Amino acid sequence: MQSSNEPLSHACPRCSADVEQRFYGPCPNCVDQLRTALAGERTDVVAPEYEPKMNVTPNAVALKDD
Repeated sequence: MQSSNEPLSHACPRCSADVEQRFYGPCPNCVDQLRTALAGERTDVVAPEYEPKMNVTPNAVALKDD
């Protein structure tokens, strides 16, 4: 049995190229192609400010004046 630090020899599941890497998976070239093809654009989402429903009444303790 191999230790986890030794590279594995296997065929890339995507392009069938022989590679040696620590974990089973696509080769570095395929990883770069997938990241380029599947990368999405980041968008900033602004959550609307919380407004309680009209049927909700404020807590009496929260309304208490000090």
